Amino acid sequence: QVQLVESGGGLVQPGGSLRLSCAASGSIFYIYAMGWYRQAPGKQRELVAGITSGDTTNYADSVKGRFTISRDNAKNTVYLEMNSLKPEDTAVYYCNAEVVVVIASAPRDYWGQGTQVTVSS
Repeated sequence: QVQLVESGGGLVQPGGSLRLSCAASGSIFYIYAMGWYRQAPGKQRELVAGITSGDTTNYADSVKGRFTISRDNAKNTVYLEMNSLKPEDTAVYYCNAEVVVVIASAPRDYWGQGTQVTVSS
């Protein structure tokens, strides 16, 4: 089985920064795309940023210019650098990965348990 473990969440003041990490482990042959999603209370889960195995990235309009997604393929880890944080960034952030477990098989979608990010003074 594949597990995604997130870390780096916490409480930060407006304008501050946080760095989230997500490490995938278990039976992994290859990981295609990885991404970060978030869900605020009363709202639907939304894509924050995604990155392909070739380092092509995409971002939600609300975080462009403030957040940066990156990955270390050797460590099966994806990062999210969050700068100039705003109260509206407060949410549970979830890591996602498309993982090929067995060679030549179709990738499966895996999710982390989520990490809380709270932006407040």
